[in-house]
Amino acid sequence: MNDRFFIDSNVALYLVREFSEKKDTALNFLEKIPVISIQVINENINVCHKKFELSVEIIQKHITTLFEKCIVAQISRETTEKAIRILLKYKYSYYDSLIIASALENNCKILYSEDLQHKQIIEKTLTIINPFI
Repeated sequence: MNDRFFIDSNVALYLVREFSEKKDTALNFLEKIPVISIQVINENINVCHKKFELSVEIIQKHITTLFEKCIVAQISRETTEKAIRILLKYKYSYYDSLIIASALENNCKILYSEDLQHKQIIEKTLTIINPFI
């Protein structure tokens, strides 16, 4: 994995879950400095708070780890416009399209996601891989 790669929110969330196999995969990605977007940070906060009902301290620790171990990309107007084009072309939801647009903008070759179409190639440069298959 010498090329830049992006991890989706669902992959990063396994860092705070007890599923050992999936958690080990997520931890392995952190060692290789993945790219994430601020959207991934925000989605992780929301799920940790609302769905997992984790304490603020655990959420803060998780988010600090993401900020320290990942390249965190911002979302710009261009990212949003690219996401809309992806939505129209590939028929993903807007938020999934925004993840894809962020990965493309950051020159990632692989997007690791559990929720998107495994082995799909986007714009001839980005391959979606489900790391848990």
